Amino acid sequence: MEIRIRDEFIKLGQALKLAGVVEDGVEAKFAIQDGLVRVNGEVEERRGRKVYEGDVISFNGDEIKVTR
Repeated sequence: MEIRIRDEFIKLGQALKLAGVVEDGVEAKFAIQDGLVRVNGEVEERRGRKVYEGDVISFNGDEIKVTR
């Protein structure tokens, strides 16, 4: 799956919401804090982590590629 961003980056929690893999920011926060989210293959525990075009987010069996 892909998400398209307009700006240079998007925060990780917002990216998960945009992709529709979480329902809201609270769900995104807990998924990230619990170590369930990977960015480019590495566990990421910062909700405010900036993700850029070309980054790949993995969560719950889904891979989300960030495009512009």
